[in-house]
Amino acid sequence: MSSAERLGRIFARLGLAPAGAGAQAVVAADARWVFDEALVRALASRPGVILVVDAGEPAAVHAVGAAVARLAAGEDIATAAEGYPRLGAGEVGSAYNSELRKREPPILTRLSADTVRAVEKRLFQGSYKGVTDLVTKHVWPAPARVVTRWCAVAKITPNQVTFASFLLVLAAFWLFWTQQFGLGLVAAWAMTFLDTVDGKLARVTLTSSKWGNVFDHGIDLIHPPFWWWAWLVGVQAGAHPLGQAELILAVIVGGYVVQRMLEGVFLARFKVEMHAWRPFDSFFRQITARRNPNLLLLTPLALVGRPDIGLVLVAIWTALSLLVHLIQVLQALAAPRGQVTSWLSR
Repeated sequence: MSSAERLGRIFARLGLAPAGAGAQAVVAADARWVFDEALVRALASRPGVILVVDAGEPAAVHAVGAAVARLAAGEDIATAAEGYPRLGAGEVGSAYNSELRKREPPILTRLSADTVRAVEKRLFQGSYKGVTDLVTKHVWPAPARVVTRWCAVAKITPNQVTFASFLLVLAAFWLFWTQQFGLGLVAAWAMTFLDTVDGKLARVTLTSSKWGNVFDHGIDLIHPPFWWWAWLVGVQAGAHPLGQAELILAVIVGGYVVQRMLEGVFLARFKVEMHAWRPFDSFFRQITARRNPNLLLLTPLALVGRPDIGLVLVAIWTALSLLVHLIQVLQALAAPRGQVTSWLSR
């Protein structure tokens, strides 16, 4: 989309209506530049400030009083807001994004025919979570960027991608249940890929919604235990049924539920994501017993005909991961008051 259309979507999402006659404050942006939504939000809370690029060229302003009338009369930002303090993107906005759990300079870059692909790449990079599992972080970015762009051009919505991933959740469940582990893994990995694409598509096209967020995260939260249950049913009907099957399932499902509860308690108590607290916590998020790392354990063993051993390894890793998370919570509770903050925000 053009930078002007992107700015229009940002303004609408932030509740900034088009300025009418008699407006006392105006946020004006030069559409030759591409802006981070968070940067425009930050500027909207800073009246009387000019946002400049690295070379000092004005890119946007939050004008008040007489400067509003001068802008309306056609004067450029520098002239209309003469005397305003000039701040760079890093001074207006924050490099720390708590929602995406990463530290990255706010996006403010020029758009031209020569920079379109570079801008797209930068916007996609900016939409990616910094703290996530190792497959999402290291394997999916390159193909996800291609598919995200294709979806944007084809006008496919994020919710349509999420619905496709939901159908793959159901397909993987049925295939695991009926001992078709290979096909089930194809469906499962395809689902994890689309789970990466839908969020990125929503962020880069500025079309995220509360319903889409609930739909996407609801699926992510609920489906993994059902997959592992279906996997166990398939194993028990196959050539290598497990003893103590109920215990194995209880460890996997119970460990997953308690782990997610601990994450919620940590966030509620300390107002920071558990996995964003310290460098170790961010590293461990890459490998902790969540869906994608568990699939990495299950896939090779299913390929050699021993899905039962894969499930046992998932149970062991779930128990160990839960122990690590319990220690993380205890360490946070023992830390001095005010010391539990994200290392990415420092």
